[in-house]
Amino acid sequence: MASIPPLVDGDWLEARLGDPQLRIFDATTLLAFPEDGQDGYYTLSSGRDAYVEEHISGAAFADLLLELTDQQAKHAFTVLPSQDFAERIGALGVGDDSIVVVYDQFDPTRNPDAFYQHWAGRLWWQLRLEGFGNVAVLDGGLAQWRREGRPVDSGETHYPPAQFTARRRPELIADKDQVRDAITREDVVLLNTVDPVTHAGGRSTFARPGHIPNSRNVWYEDLFDTATGKLKSPDDLRAHFSRVGALDPAKRTITYCGSGIAASVEALALATLGRDDVAVYDGSLTEWTADPDLPLETGADH
Repeated sequence: MASIPPLVDGDWLEARLGDPQLRIFDATTLLAFPEDGQDGYYTLSSGRDAYVEEHISGAAFADLLLELTDQQAKHAFTVLPSQDFAERIGALGVGDDSIVVVYDQFDPTRNPDAFYQHWAGRLWWQLRLEGFGNVAVLDGGLAQWRREGRPVDSGETHYPPAQFTARRRPELIADKDQVRDAITREDVVLLNTVDPVTHAGGRSTFARPGHIPNSRNVWYEDLFDTATGKLKSPDDLRAHFSRVGALDPAKRTITYCGSGIAASVEALALATLGRDDVAVYDGSLTEWTADPDLPLETGADH
C-alpha cells in the first residue's frame, strides 16, 4: 500500500471519515513551563481529559505520555521496544492496513504556550520508526478543524484491536553515541529545535545550559503560522532549513530538542519537503545535559 502524504488538510480527512480503514488519533499531552520564563524543567500531564471534552468526530485518544513511551526508562518519552509498541498501538486499533491521521489540540489563538503543545508529529514519527508509512498529521489540528466548522464529538471512541507488525527503521533514530560522533563530522547536520534563548544558554531548562557542539538552531515555532497553527509554505520552510544545510541529501540530518517532541515535529516539516530520512535524537537535551562528560556550547548561531 502506498504511503499517504505526511501532512493532510481538513478536506482530505473529512472526505474519508467513513473509510473503515481510517484511524484518527488525538495525541495531545499537556505541558507547562515555569512561570515568567524562569529556569527549570517543564511539567507534563496526559491530555485525555481534553480529548474527552472535545475531539474530531470518530477520533480515539493515543496517550503519548503514559501508554506509548517506555515507563521504565530514565527519561520521559523514551521510545518503547518495537514489540511493545506494536502491541499497544495494535490494541488502539492500528493494523498493517490502516490509514492513520494524527492531530493534537494546540491552538495559538487561545493559549500563549500553544506551540509547546504540538504532539501529533511525535506519534507520526513513532509509527514511521516502526516501518508504518500510511500515517499523516492533520495540518492545524483540532483548532483549524473547528474553525472550518467540521464535526466534533465529546466522550470517548475506541477502535477494535488490530494486528500491527513492527519493522524498526534504525536510520530514523539516533542515540547519544551517534550524536557524539556527529560533533566532529562534516557529513552530519545536527539541528537543535528549541528556542534561541535556550539554544544560546540564556535559559537553563535542563541539567546544564547550552547546546550540543556543531549543532545549528532552527526553532520549530518559526515553522508555523501563528494565526492558524498550520505549517508555513514550502518556500518558507525551505528557507529555514537551507540556511543550516538540512536539505543536503549528501548529509544525514539529526534533530534534537528537550525530550524528542519538537525534534519529531521538525522531522515532519522536513518530510513535507521530501527529506523523509531525518533521524531524531530520542534522549535529546534531557539525556545529554544529564551526563557531565558530554560537551555543551553556549552562544547564538553565526
